[in-house]
Amino acid sequence: MKKTKKQNNQFNFYWIYGIIAIFFIAIQLFSLVSNPLKKINKKEFFTNFLIEGDVEKLTIVNNEFVEVFIKSIKLEKNKHEDVQNNKIRGSKGPHYYFNITSGEKFENDLKEFYVNHDFINAIDQIFPDVETRKDVFGEMISWLIPIFIMLFIWLYIMRRMSPGSGSGGSIFNIGKSKAELFDKNTKQKTNFKDVAGLEGAKEEVQEIVDFLKNPKKYTSLGGKIPKGVLLVGPPGTGKTLLAKAVAGEAKVPFFSLSGSDFVEMFVGVGASRVRDLFQNAKSKSPSIIFIDEIDAIGRSRGKNQITGSNDERENTLNQLLTEMDGFGTNHHVIVIAATNRADVLDNALVRAGRFDRQIYIDLPELNERKDIFLVHTKNLKITKKLDLDFLAKQTPGFSGADIANLCNESALIAARKNKKMITKDDFLDAVDRIVGGVERKNKLMTEEEREIIAYHESGHATVSWMLEHASPLVKVTIVPRGKSLGAAWYLPDERQITRVEQILDEMCATLGGRAAEEVMFNKISTGALSDLEKVSKQAKAMVLIYGFSDKIGNITYYDSTGEESYFNKPYSEETAKIIDQEIKKIISNEYDRAKKILKKHKKELNTLAKVLLEKEVIFKEDLEKTLGKRKWQAAKKININKLRK
Repeated sequence: MKKTKKQNNQFNFYWIYGIIAIFFIAIQLFSLVSNPLKKINKKEFFTNFLIEGDVEKLTIVNNEFVEVFIKSIKLEKNKHEDVQNNKIRGSKGPHYYFNITSGEKFENDLKEFYVNHDFINAIDQIFPDVETRKDVFGEMISWLIPIFIMLFIWLYIMRRMSPGSGSGGSIFNIGKSKAELFDKNTKQKTNFKDVAGLEGAKEEVQEIVDFLKNPKKYTSLGGKIPKGVLLVGPPGTGKTLLAKAVAGEAKVPFFSLSGSDFVEMFVGVGASRVRDLFQNAKSKSPSIIFIDEIDAIGRSRGKNQITGSNDERENTLNQLLTEMDGFGTNHHVIVIAATNRADVLDNALVRAGRFDRQIYIDLPELNERKDIFLVHTKNLKITKKLDLDFLAKQTPGFSGADIANLCNESALIAARKNKKMITKDDFLDAVDRIVGGVERKNKLMTEEEREIIAYHESGHATVSWMLEHASPLVKVTIVPRGKSLGAAWYLPDERQITRVEQILDEMCATLGGRAAEEVMFNKISTGALSDLEKVSKQAKAMVLIYGFSDKIGNITYYDSTGEESYFNKPYSEETAKIIDQEIKKIISNEYDRAKKILKKHKKELNTLAKVLLEKEVIFKEDLEKTLGKRKWQAAKKININKLRK
């Protein structure tokens, strides 16, 4: 048997518009064709027709034109040859017509004509009849065509405004889900091999993927898979990347969308999209739903009553809560969400039964940064001598996104220098570019300003070199970058906990710049603004958060939930004065300590500043020549997993 091709039976609504348009055009054409009257002018009517007695009857129509009926006997004349064979009108007529300005004027002209031509008997004189005719179809068209044009424009605009307005889109799909679907047929290249440095998070997520692939392995023991997994962490740590890897590994339908996709100007659209999303996910179960930046709809309810709460957002959240844990169970539909503001999420959203697991993804550690470098340098042309361990040590506090940007920036710098391979120097230049900003080579300054900047940065370097707990110095420069006129760059020790003396040493090193200005010039400048901002925040945190003040005691005013009001302080006015005094005391003590260190090592400070003025950039080796080797070494890091084994 021959295979028959499946026909597409979907009806396109635009055919209705086409049929209606053709109908009205046909009516107009028919009206034109159905009026076979020959047009003549008024003069021709009087001189050729009326005076010769050819006219049988006249009819004034709508005070606009006159229909002329010719006698049947007279039709045989040659001059009426064109209207003899009128199949529509026949011999009865009318046969001719001519336009007039008004019926009354035509009647007066006709009377005047008979007066001037008195040889025409009164019996033979013809006076016109008057008729008023209504063009029903014409009036319908005059009303309907504008309406249809407006309707067409309105439907077109609404189709363009509605989401998914491509093929098959309409105004009614505005409440449909905007989730992007990834399934086994979708080319999703990201997998767990592309995710580096997130070992704990990968294990948690891999378990979910494994459940969807082999559910009997877990259900046979009576276990239930978590309904939701919340990925929490700073921006750029790889939350969205981990979700993309799940989409590539799961081999099940994966619905991906952002929290802002639920938000719309129309009331009820957000809740409708949530219902549609879960309905689609249930129809394709087992499946995964990924909501990025869930804090856009998941913020705590009822906290903005003064300024006016967003009822639409709250309705969307309520619908999400119902879908995740309502009376109806969602078999094999798992929700993965990501946010960097877990503190603002509603408590009902993060409770057990909805988001059962919260996976915190922190900034990568040293070993994790090395793994991330391995992933992002895989497709780069780098030299074989490039030490990734060194790069990992040079990038403390960098997120996965920062490292990816660093690798890309190094490639651009190498290309700018017309290199065929990316070297260590290119990566270091990229670090300078990202951390410090673009080098401003054309910055204008006086010799005095340049000298002050050199002593300022040398002060930072000298004080930090002489303190045990200050971060090791990497580089000092007086080359303007970004907003700064100079910089002293350190390699911060990655601590899990910080003691009082460590914070104080860091504050003292930070104040070393202004202290150097006062020691050398007996004057201070505005160049220490960023330093003062940093130490003020540190001193405030010591007193208010960490309980490092003897007068305040072991009390913290830190609110991890973010529920406290900004209008009311959690302490009295008397306590506020003590807090201010303690902050000033801490900063003053460290500033005095920085001045004592610089006065003791004034000779070394001068030497270092002169070298900096000459070279503009000095490194750790230059400091060792001037200040000697640093007495203290960084503490050795240990792997906790190795201790457990």
